[in-house]
Amino acid sequence: MAKRGKKFTEAAKLVDRTQVYDLKEAIELAKKTSTVNFDATVEVAFRLGIDTRKNDQQIRGAVVLPNGTGKTQRVLVFAKGEKVKEAEAAGADYVGDAEYITKIQQGWFDFDVIVATPDMMGEVGKIGRVLGPKGLMPNPKTGTVTFDVTKAIAEIKAGKVEYRADKAGIIHAPIGKASFDNEKLEENFKTVFETIQKAKPAAAKGTYMKSVNVTTTMGPAVKIDPSSVVIK
Repeated sequence: MAKRGKKFTEAAKLVDRTQVYDLKEAIELAKKTSTVNFDATVEVAFRLGIDTRKNDQQIRGAVVLPNGTGKTQRVLVFAKGEKVKEAEAAGADYVGDAEYITKIQQGWFDFDVIVATPDMMGEVGKIGRVLGPKGLMPNPKTGTVTFDVTKAIAEIKAGKVEYRADKAGIIHAPIGKASFDNEKLEENFKTVFETIQKAKPAAAKGTYMKSVNVTTTMGPAVKIDPSSVVIK
């Protein structure tokens, strides 16, 4: 087991691991226990009662946070023809086709999200083995394979985050930065919470949302009572 630093140990003492906090308390406590000397990312983790080995219980998608993520996303668009001009006008950081595939094959990754038009996926598929493990492969379920590149870029720049249940049925998603006002973090949290609730597979049995935790970069986890989350 990794040895914890003094700062983390002291911060962790402020969190009662046997207690489940309401949303407001949890957000405040997560920010209070942030120990890093930079603007930490605030993240939420949902442990779900699903079996991701079954195709009808896999969860994947994307959601636009109303208050953004606090991070500027660099967008690479694979397109050709008129869609190149459209992507450039929409604010894409990089736009092209074969030359960027070659650059990625050579180890270039100065971007955060890839958007591709459907007619480019045959080419993008050639670097799927490189992009897949890094979570960068475009996917229709997350809105990153589309001819509407203007909308895709606008959503990403506005604070769109992707989510996917891992093998253990856990979804991790950022909801902002520690410097955000509590109200903005709560609003972002509720947006993700409601999205995950609506994504419940019909085949899932028993308790769906088993536990919810909020944490900051390298900070202790704070348990949230799902029943305390009021969606208006």
